[in-house]
Amino acid sequence: MENDAVRNEQGAPRSRPRIRRRVLIASVAGCAVLGGVLTLLPWGSGGARTAAPAPGAQALTAVTTGVPAALPDLAVLIGEHEAHLRAHPRDAKAWAVLGAAYVEQGRRTAESANYPKAEKALRTSLRVREWNAAALNGMAALANARRDFRAARNWGEAALKADRKRWTTYPQLLDAYTGMGDHKATKRTLEQMLKLGSGPAVQARAAAVYRDRGRREDAAAALSDAAAAAQAPAERAGYLERAGQLAFERGDMDVALRYFQEAVRLDPDQRAALAGQGRTLAALGRTTEALNAYRVALAKQPLPEYALELGELYESLGLGQAARVQYDLLRERTARAAAGGVDEELVLGLFEADHGDPESAVRRLRAEWRRQPGIAVADALGWALHRAGENKEALKFARVATDKERGGTVRSALYVYHRGMIERELGMGWAARRHLQEALRINPRFSPTRVPLAEAALKALGEPSAAEALPKTEPKTEPTTEPTTDRKTERR
Repeated sequence: MENDAVRNEQGAPRSRPRIRRRVLIASVAGCAVLGGVLTLLPWGSGGARTAAPAPGAQALTAVTTGVPAALPDLAVLIGEHEAHLRAHPRDAKAWAVLGAAYVEQGRRTAESANYPKAEKALRTSLRVREWNAAALNGMAALANARRDFRAARNWGEAALKADRKRWTTYPQLLDAYTGMGDHKATKRTLEQMLKLGSGPAVQARAAAVYRDRGRREDAAAALSDAAAAAQAPAERAGYLERAGQLAFERGDMDVALRYFQEAVRLDPDQRAALAGQGRTLAALGRTTEALNAYRVALAKQPLPEYALELGELYESLGLGQAARVQYDLLRERTARAAAGGVDEELVLGLFEADHGDPESAVRRLRAEWRRQPGIAVADALGWALHRAGENKEALKFARVATDKERGGTVRSALYVYHRGMIERELGMGWAARRHLQEALRINPRFSPTRVPLAEAALKALGEPSAAEALPKTEPKTEPTTEPTTDRKTERR
């Protein structure tokens, strides 16, 4: 029998298509209100439900196609392959899959103990069958997870020699070349990857390169397409988390928070999105919620950078003892990560520069720059030199991190803030004012501790004087004792 709500005033059944049209119109109106935010949020297929594949099969598809996998599914996949390999120890393909699954599990949980297990499985695969592309690609992924970008480059290039049509190797090389500061190779590799594939994982990886080049609109569009085409909740959540990062970097806090919240709703194990919520809630002044989000993220994925962010948030609230607890956790986690072969010198250098021993930070980051001269290391080394009182040399590295001709095209409020503060210390009033204002334009709430410092520095600088009205041309100098980011990096 028809429900009274769907009958017209004469009692005749009202047309269901008309009802559906009205629902559609309401939905479109809602989208118009929220703008582009919902383009990244999930929509039902509208079709008949199909039986979902088994958890192990889902994780296998994710691991072998380079997309985020759900943690429970990964655990099933690992258990299945460990059991299989006890009976079939000469199965090179299974060893490669097991190694890749350990890498993904370690990356998602921040448990670096997974990485030695991954390396053992991948090297076993290579012993069983030399130069198999799956294992070589897994070794590249492992090296990237450990932040050893030189090794990742070498393994990735070996994987390409074994199979040039294996597109999943190209994202590993993109990470490696970016970490090595080889911008020409990054551009070339992206072009090659886009020729081989166009699915959501390809689009999401291209978005990261667009973001590094300062093309934030292109990055947002690519992530929107990736999220819309994602097949599994964990995959879509991974892309939404990256979209949240991008929105945060451009100062769109309400949008960023929606992305992070939706990512956690889709995949409760999306720990990076939990930390993103903490970062964004702190910027919005919702401090209690921010502290809770950070605590949950750290409990589930105790990355050193999360401890650093939470410690700095406590400092901004005047809670010095709570901050020191987080800094102790940072030291403990970096030591544990080092035992698993992970290079955490970058986060340690940033921590020491601002909260510990700047001279130690300089030593660490100089060594890191010699090994892998990427933009993030250039910025961190420049800031450490500034904190150690070496401002002239600091400015050279700050320029590497922020000048387009040197590869520093990422629109980072933090990097530009660092440059402005260094220039202020050197008495370069016009340049300092310009860069501090730019940092606040990029993201007016990029840091709970640094935004007040930037605003105070601008107030102290005041309005430009007549002598500053026409800025002098800044000399284009590079770090004289270190390699620049555009030169070809030394090959093994």
